[in-house]
Amino acid sequence: MCIFCQIASGELPSYKVYEDEKTLAFLDITPVSPGHTLVVTKTHYQDLENIPEMELVNLIKVVKKVSQLLKDKLGFNGYNVTNNNGVLAGQTIPHLHFHIIPRHAGDGHGPWQHGQYQPGEAEEIIKKITS
Repeated sequence: MCIFCQIASGELPSYKVYEDEKTLAFLDITPVSPGHTLVVTKTHYQDLENIPEMELVNLIKVVKKVSQLLKDKLGFNGYNVTNNNGVLAGQTIPHLHFHIIPRHAGDGHGPWQHGQYQPGEAEEIIKKITS
């Protein structure tokens, strides 16, 4: 059983922010910023491709609800919602989850680094996607 399943089942403790019959939101124990919250399904799904569509709809509704709760109670003006799928994307726990990361002026977490496509690269990618 993965660590998030153990937290969702109550086997391991957590700082619960929100809970319903299918979903649990709790503080990340290694926060990017104070209030950093994880939202997980109580049923184990490894990643975004494995969750049934209606379960995903419920999960993202909870992400929205918890984001608003955190914003109202903690008083920040911006936040990031992220989801990592696969080890190369930074997924360290193989259980689908979303991060809600409060942002504050001067928090040291700048925007993502942006790049540019090389000539013809975007066309090649579109060709692969649409063929």
